[in-house]
Amino acid sequence: MEIKVAFIILNIFFGTCMGSFLNVVAFRTLEDRSWWGKERSKCPKCGTLLKSIDLIPLLSYIWLGGKCRYCNTKIPRRYFLIELTGGAIGGLLAWRWGISYATILALMTAYGLLLSGITDLFSGYIYDLYALIIGIAGLLLRLPGGWVSLVDGVEGALLGFGVIAIIILVSRGGMGWGDANLMAGTGAALGWKMTGVSLYLGFMFGGAIAITLLLLRIVKRKDAIPLGPFLAIGTFLSLLFGKAILNFFGTHPGWPWF
Repeated sequence: MEIKVAFIILNIFFGTCMGSFLNVVAFRTLEDRSWWGKERSKCPKCGTLLKSIDLIPLLSYIWLGGKCRYCNTKIPRRYFLIELTGGAIGGLLAWRWGISYATILALMTAYGLLLSGITDLFSGYIYDLYALIIGIAGLLLRLPGGWVSLVDGVEGALLGFGVIAIIILVSRGGMGWGDANLMAGTGAALGWKMTGVSLYLGFMFGGAIAITLLLLRIVKRKDAIPLGPFLAIGTFLSLLFGKAILNFFGTHPGWPWF
């Protein structure tokens, strides 16, 4: 029990770091800037290079009161929220799957979806490269499960891509192909049964939010609402509860979701 608690705490810390890193990757990608190499983090307002003490996930934001230490400009709240989300992802998935191979695959998928969810939410665009990385990494991580697991990943990719592709064709462009590619990558990692649960939960959650926004008149009927974040939330919920849902209907999600 103590080992599992320590594992959860470790993944919460790791998750906040991943949230901070993915925030940098997402917004530098949107700004067409390099997020690797020698480029350092700096205040977007005054241009001062940030020190390590300014970049501690969650703690630096709280300690600095949400402001730059050098020019007192407010730091966008998204930094704190994305780091918090990363920590929640790490902690909850570590709690759900414990010290197991499934945790590795679940974390990889969830963090990949977090990155694409960020870019879609703030720009309406999902980068095919990041979706492809999820798919390739997912299939490679499925190799220890043997051919059955690998075929399950391929079927998941086909299901994820196919469902979104059909909606795109029927709605004549109501969704973007980035959503289809994202679910193809997700399906490769999850397998077809877990992908089916992810799609269902993502659509249900997205539909509920869309209806609420319409009723509150925050958006209009013709306003575009990014689907990527809802697909990411649906997949995260599937990683937490998908096995229980499938077991309820008398089936099993397959390797490695034991």
